[in-house]
Formats: sequence, C-alpha cells, structure tokens
Amino acid sequence: MNRRNFVGGAALASLTGCAPKAKLTAPAPPDLPSYDAVPKLMPIRAHVDRLFRITVCLRPFRAAGPRLDVERVGDKTVVHNYGHGGSGWSLSWGSSGIAVEKAMAMGEREVAVIGCGALGMTSAILLQRAGAKVTIYAKERPPDVRSARATGTWSPDSRISLANSVSPDFPALWEKMCRTSFHTYEGYLGTPGNPVEWIDRYGLSDGPQPNQPNQRGEVTLSFGRYQDRVRDLTPRAVDLPPGTHPFPTKFARRNSSLTFNIAGYSRQLVNDFLVEGGRIEHFEFHSPNELSQLPQKVLINATGYGARALWKDDSIVPVRGQIGWLIPQPEVNYGVSYKGIEILSRRDGIVVQDGSGGEMDGYNDASETPDRAVAEAAVRTVAELYGRMTTR
Repeated sequence: MNRRNFVGGAALASLTGCAPKAKLTAPAPPDLPSYDAVPKLMPIRAHVDRLFRITVCLRPFRAAGPRLDVERVGDKTVVHNYGHGGSGWSLSWGSSGIAVEKAMAMGEREVAVIGCGALGMTSAILLQRAGAKVTIYAKERPPDVRSARATGTWSPDSRISLANSVSPDFPALWEKMCRTSFHTYEGYLGTPGNPVEWIDRYGLSDGPQPNQPNQRGEVTLSFGRYQDRVRDLTPRAVDLPPGTHPFPTKFARRNSSLTFNIAGYSRQLVNDFLVEGGRIEHFEFHSPNELSQLPQKVLINATGYGARALWKDDSIVPVRGQIGWLIPQPEVNYGVSYKGIEILSRRDGIVVQDGSGGEMDGYNDASETPDRAVAEAAVRTVAELYGRMTTR
C-alpha cells in the first residue's frame, strides 16, 4: 500500500542476498550528537522463499473525503462512517468519535454497527464507552476484513480526498479527527504486545529526493494535503550526513513514526469489545432494505469499500495496494524506503511494498488477486540494497 511519504519515508529493503548475522553499523558520526547517532541496524533476510504471504487490500477513496452524514432508511437512522482512503486506521478513533456523537444524539441506547474493520471496531468501542449496548453485524471479522491487510503506518492524509473536491470546513474536520486519533493511540504505547509503537524510518536515494509522488508519467490527481496542520504531533525528518549511517546511498533521511501492529491490535480491539458485553453476529447485507431485519433503530455504517456495492455509492474509488510479507525478525525494528520499495518491520511480519507508482498506483483498480512477480521483484530490490551495505 503505497502510503504517501510513508511518513517521512521509510520501509525497509528486503533482500535475496540474505544477510549474515552481523549488524549493519554506522561509523562514529562526525556531524551528529552522540545521543542522536544511528544505532546498529540488523539486516533483513531478504530471500524470495521467505515471502510467506501476499495480500491485497482496496482502499475506499472518496474525492470529497469520508462520508459522515446521517440518513433515514425506512424506520432506521443510519450514520455513515466510511470512505477514508489510505487513512482508515490513522483517523479511525477521531472519525468514529464524530459518528458516535451523531448516533447517540438519536436517544437510543441499543445501537448496531455494520462492519468489523478499523472503523467498525472503533465505532463499537466508543459507543460502549458512551453507554450504549452494541451489536456488530458483519460478513467477516478480523483478521479477514480488508483493513487487516493495511500497511500499518501512521498516514492520516493518505488519499483522504481531492484538494478541490472537499467542503471549506473539511480541513478543520480532518485536523479534529487526526488529533483525536493520535492522542488515543498514545494510550496504547507500552501496552502488552506493543499494538502501537514508534519506530525509525530511513528514506534513501542516490539523488536529491524530488517531491514527485508519481514516477511513471501517468496523469496525477491533486490529493488533499493536510499534514501541515498537525506538524506538532510528529518529529521532523532529519538529513543524515555521509558517514553517520551504514546505507550505501548518497542521501539518507531519518524520521520516526507510529506503527500499528495490526494483527495484535485488531485482536485487542475485538477482545475489548467482547469483554464489555458486545456481540458480533454474522450477517451479509446486499441492500439497505435488509436493515429492517435488525432490532436496533440506530446504526453506524462502517462498511469501508463494501459500501460501494451495499449503498450503490459510486463516489468510492478503489485504490489497490499489495503487500508482500517476509517472515518476522524481532531484531529488526525500523523501516526503509529505497528505489520506490517501502519496507516496514512489524511484529506480525516485514511488510514489503512496491510504491514506485506514487499515489496514483492502484487507483481505480479493483483487482484483489495477488501478483507474486511484483512481490518477488520488490524483495530482490531490497536484497540489492543490503548487498551494498556496510557490515561488521
């Protein structure tokens, strides 16, 4: 999933060349204070035969941004909460907080949630905290939902909208969602299993890093850019002087960003919901008219890309993203971006993505069939990087 900037840039380079059990080290940094020195970095074992899974997810992009309005369907009140592009996990708590406020304003204390992904689970938990009795109705639950196949990086304005298609008040609404989510995630830091953690990311290149999201020459869209509104939340990227890092490229940049270990984090959300008396029922909806079968009068619709078919919402455009998963390496705890390949070490696997197409990569592509050749080529590029790196 080619997340914009991959937050300051970073996603490791995986590698066929297979690294020995040596640490990648940087010489004594001449231009960095000792407390800011690049630590020893363990190499990734980049073998194609260590690809244990290839997954595809479809990001639900809407030019106008997420849908958060209220609609009447028969005798039901439906609060929509979908269409977050590549920002679903990052904005989930803030967006769901807005949806929950609207749902609770209806005066009902039994509320249904449709969907069991990032937005569905956070909506359900926030409803419980607001005093509601909640039932989730969904065709699938984690780890089988589409959002479980996300990159797992803090990317709050990744394909969240088109700059010229949003309402005048959307930037402020986005900022509210972003700040609420970020501060909620702070509460998960340091908890058992590390569902959320900070890790360093390294952006590498052999030439000045251009501000060009598309390297393949396709027509581009003007996606909304709102990160400047929340610059105080995350550290700034820092250029690393030559000799202060082990990477073979002419330019290297470091940043730190939140990472979501989605497998463990999703499991925690489900457990938290069930412990508080929540229920999850299997139900596959084909039409809004089927909502009449539910006993609840108020519902939050958090069906993500599924809303395109269920709600006949053609404003949702699929943006395909593919991840190759290398076997986890607990000793690897950083990310790298190199030659358009983004790698991120998570607890449940090392994510490898071909992001060379920029934000237009996968746009309006609804195929969920994995492409192994692309995944293997990405791993080989990462291997090439590690084959050139300094080891000791």
